[in-house]
Amino acid sequence: MKIPNINCKIEMVCPVNLSEDPDKVIQAISNIFPHSNIKNENFSIKAQSNELRSLEKIYESIVSTQSQKSYTRNLENNLEGNSTWFFLNKQAAFVDQIAICDEAEESPLGPIKVILDSSNIDGIIDWIFD
Repeated sequence: MKIPNINCKIEMVCPVNLSEDPDKVIQAISNIFPHSNIKNENFSIKAQSNELRSLEKIYESIVSTQSQKSYTRNLENNLEGNSTWFFLNKQAAFVDQIAICDEAEESPLGPIKVILDSSNIDGIIDWIFD
């Protein structure tokens, strides 16, 4: 896998329910985004990275499961200007699995929202589905 040199900002946002252990939500995010800075902010976990390598596990999952259509549909439907986003299942992330959600309700405890922002957002989308 060759990672292109594209400036980007990747954010991950995930709610923490009262019934959840925030450390487990942090673990779920760090399982999927190992190269990010993670913060616990009032019933929400936020992570950020400026490196495309933070998407390595998602890229590998897309290639290995041939799930390009789901990701393409989500990224294109949510594209607005230089930004797009998609949801990942929080419980799957906790056990180091990647499962895209078309709707937030598909993740019973709330999804992880992944937001991609770049002046070359099309280049990032093309790389993910190359």
